Amino acid sequence: MSRRSTQPGVPPPSALGERVSVMVGDRSVPLLPGTPITPGNRSPWTGILLEKHRIGAVEIPEHEHHTFTLHLQTSGPVAMDWNSHGKSGHLNTGAGSLIFLTPGTRDSILWHGPSQRIIASVDPTLLARAATQLELPHLPDFDNRWSFEDQQLALLLTEMEREIAAGSSTGPLYGDLLGLSLSVALIRKYGHTTAHLPPQKGGLSRPTLNRVLDSIAANLTAKVRLDDLATIAGLSPFHFARAFRESTGTTPHQYLLQRRIDTAKALLRGPARSLDAIATATGFADAAHLSKAFRRLTGTSPIVWKRNR
Repeated sequence: MSRRSTQPGVPPPSALGERVSVMVGDRSVPLLPGTPITPGNRSPWTGILLEKHRIGAVEIPEHEHHTFTLHLQTSGPVAMDWNSHGKSGHLNTGAGSLIFLTPGTRDSILWHGPSQRIIASVDPTLLARAATQLELPHLPDFDNRWSFEDQQLALLLTEMEREIAAGSSTGPLYGDLLGLSLSVALIRKYGHTTAHLPPQKGGLSRPTLNRVLDSIAANLTAKVRLDDLATIAGLSPFHFARAFRESTGTTPHQYLLQRRIDTAKALLRGPARSLDAIATATGFADAAHLSKAFRRLTGTSPIVWKRNR
């Protein structure tokens, strides 16, 4: 069933507390029962709440969605019955299966056995902003999907949950890119539009790129945001992220991370300093976060690297 992608009169996620919520009558209630393994109140994104749950056999009574809702099943198999707008179905789903529901959807679900799943609530205004950046005249309509597989969406949701579970230690720039990637993927793959969305080509001009790189260099210890860098370049976040990668061969987050690691190496070569002090001086949350990022980029720990330099 095709549903309109906006629903007038529904409250924004900020008014719905810190859980992925739905409407039952005039009340906002959590979509899934129990306490999330990964709670949505840690979500670093504006317009996206994301939780990880382990649930048993459970029935979710009829409710209405006020946002776009994505379920990613991460264990299985499990049998499921669904009812929505006079239609119903029985499905046997496994790990990797997704559900995608649109604002205004009324439905009920019965899971016949235990499962683990990541659920995300995406504010329609976030997708509308992404549609504008894709130069669409309006946010397209979408169909409800009760069981499908999409490796890109699964990877994005899994990485977003990992980022929340880690306390968003990677930083807001990475989170911004994940949220933008999720929004663009949903529109490109599942939005009904007659507009042609050709792949964009062409990088940043050298003066513009230099201004962006200078800003990153001057803010290694700050919370760098995608919107701020895009403003410097005079582009939308979507077009900036694409053009930056075209110009540098890497994402803004990967570039920022490499610059922080390069600075950490320079400090390791100098007078003795604690890893916590170096982490603070290079924009990492703590010594453990610095060590993890350092090992991922260099293949060794900061201490071993300093010993063998």
